[in-house]
Amino acid sequence: MRIKIGETLIEIIKGDITELDVDCIVNAANSMLKMGGGVAGAIRRKGGQKIQEECDDIISKRGPIPVGEAAITSGGNLKAKYVIHAVGPIYGEGNEVEKLKNATLNSLKLAEKHDISSIAFPAISTGYFGLPKDKCAEAMIPAVLSYAKEGTRLKRIIFCLYDDETFNIFKDHLERFKGSQVI
Repeated sequence: MRIKIGETLIEIIKGDITELDVDCIVNAANSMLKMGGGVAGAIRRKGGQKIQEECDDIISKRGPIPVGEAAITSGGNLKAKYVIHAVGPIYGEGNEVEKLKNATLNSLKLAEKHDISSIAFPAISTGYFGLPKDKCAEAMIPAVLSYAKEGTRLKRIIFCLYDDETFNIFKDHLERFKGSQVI
């Protein structure tokens, strides 16, 4: 499913985010940027140890990344030139939707700062952090739509979802928004 807002194409696809041919993919990160399992583990395995080394360097200089913030590294051996590490909330810590909106928006701003034109997001915080998938979609989709409506140099924003359940939840949430050109 795709929606066009201004010059920005917003897509929902099912697949492996590490295989996408985009400028940047987003990692569902923890505050210490340790790439263990889930999306982070897949990125580390395909992108190589260099990404984790760059994450470790960021932490040594900045300290832990607060929830809702993001940091950027190279894409290592990935097709993507960059990886943005967005720190999402742990379910139950409170104010999760707002924190995830901030992580999404800060990722988009960081992408623009680095002249990125295409970016792909996973369903942040829905794995080990336990955030329900509908709450994730409730946070991320409006954040991306409002960002695109304000005007952006980003040409393509993708939600790349790994399974049918998550894909359908995101698709249902996106279909609720009227006033956009659905294609």
